[in-house]
Amino acid sequence: MKNTTHPTKTDGAGLLGEVEGTLQGHRDGHGFLIPDDGSTDVYLSSQETHAVMHGDRLRVRVVRFDKRGRPEGKVLEILERKKRPIIGRLLLESGIWLVAPEDRRMGQDILIPKNGIANATAGQVVAVELTEPPSLYSQPVGRVVEVLGEIDDPGMEIEIAVRKYDVPHRFSPDTLAQSAKLPEKLRAVDLKQRIDLRDVPLVTIDGEDARDFDDAVYCEPFKQGRGKKAFDGWRLLVAIADVSHYVKPGEPLDADAYERATSVYFPRRVIPMLPEKLSNGLCSLNPYEDRLSMVCDMLVSADGEVTAYQFYPAVISSHARFTYNEVAAILGNTHGPEAAKRRELVPHLLHLHEVYRALLSERGRRGAVDFETTETQIVCDDNGRIEKIVPRTRNDAHRLIEEAMLAANVCAADFIHTNKHHALFRVHEGPTPEKRQTLQNYLRSLGISLGISDDPTPREFQQLAEATKDRPDAQQIHQMLLRSMQQAIYTGTNSGHFGLAYPAYTHFTSPIRRYPDLLVHRVIKALLAGKKYTLDASKMNVPQAPKRPGRAAPPNPAEARNEAERWEVVGAHCSANERRADEASRDVEAWLKCRYMRDRLGEEFAGTVSAVTSFGLFVQLDALYVEGLVHITELGGEYYRFDEVRQELRGERTGIRYATGARVQVQVSRVDLDGRRIDFRLVRDADDVRSASRAAAGKPAGKAPAKKRTPKTAVEALEDVRQADRDVKQSRKAVVAALHPVKSAQQAAKRAAGKAAKKTAAKSTPRKRR
Repeated sequence: MKNTTHPTKTDGAGLLGEVEGTLQGHRDGHGFLIPDDGSTDVYLSSQETHAVMHGDRLRVRVVRFDKRGRPEGKVLEILERKKRPIIGRLLLESGIWLVAPEDRRMGQDILIPKNGIANATAGQVVAVELTEPPSLYSQPVGRVVEVLGEIDDPGMEIEIAVRKYDVPHRFSPDTLAQSAKLPEKLRAVDLKQRIDLRDVPLVTIDGEDARDFDDAVYCEPFKQGRGKKAFDGWRLLVAIADVSHYVKPGEPLDADAYERATSVYFPRRVIPMLPEKLSNGLCSLNPYEDRLSMVCDMLVSADGEVTAYQFYPAVISSHARFTYNEVAAILGNTHGPEAAKRRELVPHLLHLHEVYRALLSERGRRGAVDFETTETQIVCDDNGRIEKIVPRTRNDAHRLIEEAMLAANVCAADFIHTNKHHALFRVHEGPTPEKRQTLQNYLRSLGISLGISDDPTPREFQQLAEATKDRPDAQQIHQMLLRSMQQAIYTGTNSGHFGLAYPAYTHFTSPIRRYPDLLVHRVIKALLAGKKYTLDASKMNVPQAPKRPGRAAPPNPAEARNEAERWEVVGAHCSANERRADEASRDVEAWLKCRYMRDRLGEEFAGTVSAVTSFGLFVQLDALYVEGLVHITELGGEYYRFDEVRQELRGERTGIRYATGARVQVQVSRVDLDGRRIDFRLVRDADDVRSASRAAAGKPAGKAPAKKRTPKTAVEALEDVRQADRDVKQSRKAVVAALHPVKSAQQAAKRAAGKAAKKTAAKSTPRKRR
């Protein structure tokens, strides 16, 4: 008998229960209702989603549960339609104009009447506004409101992404007007009640392509006291651009910054959180220019512990703009040409390196998780297309700045937490019980004696990483360790940072590009002045952030009744926009990589399996740093079973296993530019396949022909693969014939009789005259 018990609220609505939420469409036509209350998602069939679209708010009734207890629903009411324009390509098919949405989750093409295409032509990318929503019996109808251009225009992928993910990319007229009124240089009134540090040789260290510089650093040896109370270490200064001096609560600049919450970085383009006059001008710590800043002044002991700190507003003048590679070269050779150009600053860089080594040793004692991963950088040509993808190597200069920023962020969190003031903390929680158990089973399946406790600590993860770093499957193990952790978020409730092993952590060092940092600056300034910073009520005028899998529903802005709840709303808003920015960036990179690989169809590459799923293998190419899918149907003519514990696919007949970290040779077989998908097929040596086929048929493998050289062309390679597939099918028939001789003879007789009947019919049919 079917279970009709009503689950708890966290599990979802019971049978015939009603739930409200937002529709998340699927490219195959069905969808899922993401409930507002954070309960289990409700599956909606393609029949139920025909009259609705991705992003609509619905009321749904749970009508059944599947075998796994997952709810399925029926749409009762459409509460609210998504009002944003839809981006897609304008097509003309059999005299009918329609737009195919760029976001496949929309599920349906949009009909466009002839008088609604504006001045667009077939094939162009357009923005469409719905005039008639879909119904059970009709497609949606709309009109073109903006023509973006041709699909191959330089930068078109970015124009599509910012609209597809609703990224604000135009500042309001009021914001532009306010920005234009800002002074070009510092005024005397700006310097009041600030400590003058213009004579201190603070420097900026950033990447070669950086345009805004929001942090500067300086370090000097520091000794104090005698005997047991003596201090021997360093004085470390981290100066951060004082954005809060120019961006005030309730002003247009603040409203636009809060709406964006973060800058969005694309290859060759940035959608900034603040107008360029601030981000690249007044708030950028350009060399030899006076700038306002907030300074975190720290004392770091010889063992890397921050023993004292203070915050204060200051005016600084950066003494140099260094790049990471330049600093790394100087640290590597203090008598080299790079050091000769900056001779007067070399001692300060050496002091920075000393304090970095001390902070790094304290990081190790703290047990912070530190995985070495390969980051890549996309290099584009003048047309915005990928020229090459290169690994972004981290050197001591990168790590030096990272440790200095971490120290300043920890001091900011401690200062706010000690003063018991509300703010946004950067929280990273440990693995959930489900993820912990999955990881434990995985490690046990590999025979790794080290495990994790029921209440794991960062040190346990770091010890696992250290113990397995020399194994051939180290990359696979480290990826599983990373996946077991939760995503970091902004929240008003301090729960510590698991990965960094900090009891309290926040973001203070990038107010030019992150709104939470700007809020932290305001809180610190208020505390320094003996006041309290209260959130502006307009901050609550935002949509409810989407619910994330495995997490409770974010707070409803309309129901925020006190200061603590208002900070939670702001944190959920900033976290959601951070994820939106990441998704938009990944979408553009995926499009560029697909465009890049489209010119390499048929070519073969060596790669490494980066992930294993029930439907295939994700493979990253060694030379190009591009990832694609080898579908399970391309792995050969047998049934593969997915082992979730070991994270591998295993062939039931041959026992062949594919796991993360495996080395493979693949061929680029298909590129779906619209779906942002690259498909590979596994390339096996044709003679190896023939040998396996002969072995399966009971024939000696030694009779296989001599091994031939790899074909020079892709066409020849494809033909060899097809021949190998035919050989596998023949070997299967031989095996079946050996195991079931009677059944095979009957089937052969039927085929022979069928062929004879066809020949008789052909002879009796009169030929037509020509």
